[in-house]
Amino acid sequence: MDQQARNEGLQQDGPAPDRVTSGVVLGFLSFAAFSFSDASVKAIEGALPAYESSFFGALFAFLAMPFLMRPGDRWTDIFATGSRALWLLRFVAYPLGVIGSVIAFTHLPMAEAFALIFLQPAFVTLMSMTFLRERIGIRRWAAVIIGFIGVLIVLRPGLRPLEIGHLGALVAGLGGAVVVITFRAAGPEEKRISLFGAGILGTVVICGLLMVPGFRMPSALQWGFLASYGLLAALANILLMAAAFRAPAVALGPTQYSQMLWAIVLGYLFFGDGVDLPMLVGIALIIGSGLLTLLRERTRGTPLPPPVATGRPASSVALTPEQDD
Repeated sequence: MDQQARNEGLQQDGPAPDRVTSGVVLGFLSFAAFSFSDASVKAIEGALPAYESSFFGALFAFLAMPFLMRPGDRWTDIFATGSRALWLLRFVAYPLGVIGSVIAFTHLPMAEAFALIFLQPAFVTLMSMTFLRERIGIRRWAAVIIGFIGVLIVLRPGLRPLEIGHLGALVAGLGGAVVVITFRAAGPEEKRISLFGAGILGTVVICGLLMVPGFRMPSALQWGFLASYGLLAALANILLMAAAFRAPAVALGPTQYSQMLWAIVLGYLFFGDGVDLPMLVGIALIIGSGLLTLLRERTRGTPLPPPVATGRPASSVALTPEQDD
């Protein structure tokens, strides 16, 4: 067998095991960085409006932009798109998701916020059926139902008060799901810099306009938390994109749920958060729902949803179909 044939055989067999392992490790490191980023914005404790924190987070997110650009890409390609309507939808949905996630982490224990945001795959399934006319089989319906049962267990409506943080978490999940649907509808011909740039630009513009009337100058400590929030998110995006070049999405997808472990640990150590047995049961059901959706859509050949990294446009395009080898 000559060298060309051996190379073709390796390509058919998929990425080398060592390469996949390194990709998965990078995926875990990425979501650890995302978790510390979310802890940073939680540490501000609502002293700044959610849209102000979102604005500065988006500015730092631009640091990940060069890693999305391919040879020949220009900065003006942020505005290039095959569908202006989908571009504008990403422009609006991203900032809504970012603001929702900041509100959720500000007002809820980290684990509870993540649990509700992790309902995103269920929202994606329902939106795929409604807007993309995808056929939803019994297993995907089962995943959706399991996820919503988990949410009911976490929320326990009627037994504990619901607050704005719960609404923020659901808005974050819905915003992320809308963006996933626009990715699928746009197709692989859409440039990654456009997919990423529409959301970041939307967050800067919309949150920037919202914060102008009542702008609060951050204190030195708050500037530190904002820098940590944005820089760690940018680092996490870069790590996740590096992971996506090494490992397929089916291997990276489950690593996002390591955020829940980080949420429990960070919440307990720094914010005094507690997790009771019903919440653990609900979290387990929601995570199981998400994993079932990932595995089922991989089997069907559907482009996998991006990782659930709240308000992180680059993470959403890190595992687009063109990289899912």
